Amino acid sequence: MSDNFQQPMYCANHPQRETLLRCNRCDKPICTSCGVRTPTGYRCKECVRGQQKIFDTAQWWDFPAAALTAGLLAFVSTYVARIIGFFMFFLAPVAGIIIAEAVRRILKKRRSKNLPIITAAAAFLGAMLPTLGNIIIMLLFAGSAQAVNLLAGLVSLIWPIIFALLVASSIYFRLKGIRV
Repeated sequence: MSDNFQQPMYCANHPQRETLLRCNRCDKPICTSCGVRTPTGYRCKECVRGQQKIFDTAQWWDFPAAALTAGLLAFVSTYVARIIGFFMFFLAPVAGIIIAEAVRRILKKRRSKNLPIITAAAAFLGAMLPTLGNIIIMLLFAGSAQAVNLLAGLVSLIWPIIFALLVASSIYFRLKGIRV
């Protein structure tokens, strides 16, 4: 009858908490706040952190290379979009995918958790660079009584901002691995 009775286990990180969970990788006893649910069961945070490091393969120079590539290609795509006109909104996601694949190729498919964010931000800034002159002129007229010019300046910024957001979001989702 004593064979059915188990000694109580206590969490390795919280010795006062009784638990029935164990990490399915290192077999360490963990409580529900220390356990991370994975598709194969619960793991301790240390094992999850160690597993995630395997997937982060980017080197330090990959971040500036990705930002520079995305910024330059987004800058060029803005000029192409101005030639195309209204249809640029349909081609903005395509431009984002092309830029994301160029970045992926330059980095030799190395990846990192922060790489999609940095690349998308650089692409947004690169796409907004051609409209920087409009923004500066608009800020100069902001204090004057020429409200009509200010309003026209704001309206002229809407399309480039939408284009830059579409390009940056498609880059982010493409590099993040989310398929839409």
